Amino acid sequence: MSTLERTRDWLRAHPLALDAALAAGVLVCMVAGSFVDPHGADGTTWGVRTPDVLGLALMVLAATALVFRRRAPMTVLAATVAVSLVELVTGDPRAPVSMSAVVALYTVASSTDRPTTWRVGLVTMTVLTAVAMLAGPLPWYAQENLGVFAWTGMAAAAGDAVRSRRAFVDAIRERAERAERTREEEARRRVAEERLRIARDLHDVVAHHIALVNVQAGVASHVMDKRPDQAKEALAHVREASRSALNELRATVGLLRQSGDPEAPTEPAPGLARLDELADTFRNAGLPVEVARSDHGTVLPAAVDLAAYRVIQEALTNVRKHAGAGAKAEVSVVRVGPNVEVTVLDSGPGQEAVHQEGGGHGLLGMRERVTAIGGSCTAGPRYGGGFRVHAILPVKNRLPAKNHAPALGDPV
Repeated sequence: MSTLERTRDWLRAHPLALDAALAAGVLVCMVAGSFVDPHGADGTTWGVRTPDVLGLALMVLAATALVFRRRAPMTVLAATVAVSLVELVTGDPRAPVSMSAVVALYTVASSTDRPTTWRVGLVTMTVLTAVAMLAGPLPWYAQENLGVFAWTGMAAAAGDAVRSRRAFVDAIRERAERAERTREEEARRRVAEERLRIARDLHDVVAHHIALVNVQAGVASHVMDKRPDQAKEALAHVREASRSALNELRATVGLLRQSGDPEAPTEPAPGLARLDELADTFRNAGLPVEVARSDHGTVLPAAVDLAAYRVIQEALTNVRKHAGAGAKAEVSVVRVGPNVEVTVLDSGPGQEAVHQEGGGHGLLGMRERVTAIGGSCTAGPRYGGGFRVHAILPVKNRLPAKNHAPALGDPV
């Protein structure tokens, strides 16, 4: 850091010292100006007159007042104007005491708003110029009187320009800081959304496949001694379900890898095209599932397609876990205008307790997933027994792309 920069930083940290130095400089200029005679025989001459004692005293008082110009700008302006008026009326020859009023007016203009600057500036210009013209020893048309008017006007204009530029710079800095905060908040929001999305995917994958593994393992354990062929078939389903779980977990967690990682997932996200395969896994686990579809030919966005698949997967998992023995499930996917309606019904009474307790993470995840793409999801007991999950999904995503997290398998 250079000496000039260190000096500037020190003066910024000690404004009173800066104002004292400015006051001393103004005093030197006023004293030097008092030796100049603008009406000499050969024009403006130097050193042909000396200021009187009153003039020197007024200059010292005015300069002393400028030391406190930042702390009380209006008071300092009033004091310097009063001292200047005394000098304008009594000074002969006149000393440039009004220079202090010019500095004080500049300070007021640079530290207040524009209406205040105009009012105070006009009053100061009018009072000083009027007194100099009407009550001073010089003729009203003397150039010193016009100089008072010009310098006070320029001081007000310069102070207002400095204040405007300072406000402009502060506004730019504030916008930059606000934009930086907004970027940080947006980054945190996207991270939270991504964490929530991955948590939902992990819950759906784990809950579905582990439930199937648990059922098939129980069947294998029950018939191992008496029906080894059936036990072998159940273990094959366990192996298939566990392999599917590992593949989906690898795809979900793989999204956390860097985009250039060769192990990043490249397989497409599951969707309604795999609905029959999903239903077969539950049928193999002993849950009768009927599927009815009337949405053929409908092409869904990846996020909507994944949401429909996950809703059906979670609903059937809940049926298998909570509906009880002998329950049956019905799945329907219907195109209704601009929406696709997904409904999962079951005939078992076991899920009513889950709904009365407010639902687990599965029901909450279904609602969050559907809401994130602009749809709606309801779940509750059916009239006459059983449970119903109903989701309305838009064929076209209603939310801007930047407002929803990417779906599993989407480019990131």
